[in-house]
Amino acid sequence: MGADAAVIATIGANLSRIEERIERAVGRAGRRREEVTLVAVSKTFPADAVRAAYEAGLRHFGENRVQEWESKRPHLTDLNITMHLVGHLQSNKARRAAQLFHRVDSVDSTAVAQKLDAAESLLRPHLGVLVEVHLGDEKTKSGVVESELPPLADAIVKFARLELLGLMAVPPFLDDAQKVRPYFAKLRELRDDLSTRIGRSLPVLSMGMSHDFEVAIEEGATEIRIGTALFGSRPAVPL
Repeated sequence: MGADAAVIATIGANLSRIEERIERAVGRAGRRREEVTLVAVSKTFPADAVRAAYEAGLRHFGENRVQEWESKRPHLTDLNITMHLVGHLQSNKARRAAQLFHRVDSVDSTAVAQKLDAAESLLRPHLGVLVEVHLGDEKTKSGVVESELPPLADAIVKFARLELLGLMAVPPFLDDAQKVRPYFAKLRELRDDLSTRIGRSLPVLSMGMSHDFEVAIEEGATEIRIGTALFGSRPAVPL
């Protein structure tokens, strides 16, 4: 069953504006459009919105909560999409996450990594993961601090069924996107240093959201997580 035509039209128009912004940003950075993946963050939006975004051409989607994607997934099994878990993952939900998502972009502890690796042994050969790094002093946000990043990465690369692909961060929300630039630059530097340390490529930098993704692209983002600019204002009550 297709999505509502009006919803598709609205999301399609929003996507066109986002694509224009991406094209300008990659142009300023001397990069190519294909170097940046748009992950549509559909948290709190219904399955029909995901379908509409799919019909508008998107293939990567992100959800913040395991249980929310569980409720939407039965309505979207016919779609060929890549699902990212972008929200904080508790270790007791890791097995479910491994069954539901193609990527876990928010690993922030060895305990979570260990549970994901154990779950994956029964499912697919490898699960791509990102380490979430805490940038800034916001106590409400998850992620590892800089000093905890190397030991966590060292632990992850020892798990046979996890593939460490890179880093993710949610920097402080600042009205002036240019003021977020140092956080994006810092994540890129951490990724580069970590790649040298562990002796393997870490191709993914997931950073930048609706209000600041242009700056993130200029600083090297390979994935941007877009929600409100694509789907509109979030519903007041989550699913």
